[in-house]
Amino acid sequence: MPSSSPDSAAHRARLSFPAPLRASGARFRLDTTRDLRNLRESARLLMLVLLVSVLMGAAAWAFLTSLKLVTEAREGQTLLFLLLPVVGVATAWLYHEHGLLASRGNNLVIESATTGRLIHARMAVLTFACSVATHLAGGSAGREGTAVQIGGTIASNVSGAFHLNRYDHHDLLLAGISAAFGAVFGTPLAGAFFGMEMCFVGKLEYSVALYCLVASFTGDAVARALGVGHAFQMIPSVPALDMRTIALSVAAGVVFGVVARLFSAAIREVKRLYARIPAHYLVRALIGAAVLLAVFVVTGLQRLGGLSEWMVEAGFAGTSNPFDVAAKLGLTALTLGAGFQGGEVTPLFDIGASLGGWLGTVAGMQPTLPAALGMVGVFGAALNVPVTAIMLGIDMFGGAATPYIVTVTFIAYLVAGHRGVYPAQRIVTPKRRSLSVDAEHTVEEVLAERAAAVADAHAAVSAVASEEPAADGSQAPAPATVGKQAGSNADDSPAAPASTQPPAL
Repeated sequence: MPSSSPDSAAHRARLSFPAPLRASGARFRLDTTRDLRNLRESARLLMLVLLVSVLMGAAAWAFLTSLKLVTEAREGQTLLFLLLPVVGVATAWLYHEHGLLASRGNNLVIESATTGRLIHARMAVLTFACSVATHLAGGSAGREGTAVQIGGTIASNVSGAFHLNRYDHHDLLLAGISAAFGAVFGTPLAGAFFGMEMCFVGKLEYSVALYCLVASFTGDAVARALGVGHAFQMIPSVPALDMRTIALSVAAGVVFGVVARLFSAAIREVKRLYARIPAHYLVRALIGAAVLLAVFVVTGLQRLGGLSEWMVEAGFAGTSNPFDVAAKLGLTALTLGAGFQGGEVTPLFDIGASLGGWLGTVAGMQPTLPAALGMVGVFGAALNVPVTAIMLGIDMFGGAATPYIVTVTFIAYLVAGHRGVYPAQRIVTPKRRSLSVDAEHTVEEVLAERAAAVADAHAAVSAVASEEPAADGSQAPAPATVGKQAGSNADDSPAAPASTQPPAL
């Protein structure tokens, strides 16, 4: 006799549903269970993100307040520029004797996020103190680098204290980067994407989007609550898109991309030049600081020391000039290349806005839009963060100019090639098909390979030239050393290019 128990009735009810519905219900239960488990596991990390963001917001307030005080002191007493040699030597000694790996700056933060390596707490202390000292003495530097290093250090130490695994450590580091950028510049949307984009070329880490958004907005909110204020320039009107304005935007993007290349190359070359000086590291630091001081004294360009945010105002007002642009680029390269602490973003804003405003005036345009495009275009190309640059434009200037911002930003990004101020960035998606061989290499590795290829090419050309017949028809003897070197490159270097043309970047 069939059972009439409740269990049997429920069993018959389940069987009465079609099989596809039963399968869908099972999948729904499994997905719900998995999502709840992930949410539970993510809640702890989200709490740590909030902790890091609050700490970073407070640190940003302290840092920006200190910068304001020393900037006012320097502008009131230009004799403080004489402190440049003292600050340069002291910075070099502190980082050499007590900095561990802190001298790698933002590149160490990138490496910590990608490898799981922890950052010692002293990095935040050193970069805070030495950056403030740099601005007191008039060094041409920014604030983003210091903020990112502080945010990365806070996140790394919180990660170590709570024994996070490598994946959670990675996510927390990127959140710390976002909190730093959002709090220091007052641009939380751009800050969120900066953390997602900073470590790689051609990749956005969507898996950390929630953490970076929360971190950037929280860091900015805390800094503002403590009294940090931000003033942005305005774009009164945006011209309609037509063939002329599009052509001008493309041309401006090319110029901004070239300037971004020059900026990163100048810093790199100054560092390389000072590293070749056969002297004690403190002597090299003294030479670098003395050169910077001499340039300020001889040229009278003290107005370009420190943050020089007046350059942004001049660009938007249409009173900027190309001389200030070139001088600011050179002074920033001399400052950062000599080992002074600070960031690159504010000088990039200065250079981009001034250049854009001047180009707009030359083209007969109202300068505010070109100045805004220069700010975001040069910044995004030099740091290889195009999406962040677009969001920065929206944060600062609203959405009306977005078509122009997108056009200029991506053109400049492509023109800049695989260069940048962060050598530790890993190239995930090459910028052009011709650069596909650079995939999965860091910017530093690509630049090193290019330098080696250029050296090999020059050696090969020299060897061929030495074997050409002389004017009287006789064969000129080839120097043994050159011929041997060329042969060594061909035989021992499997990566050497088949032709004498250096690879395009």
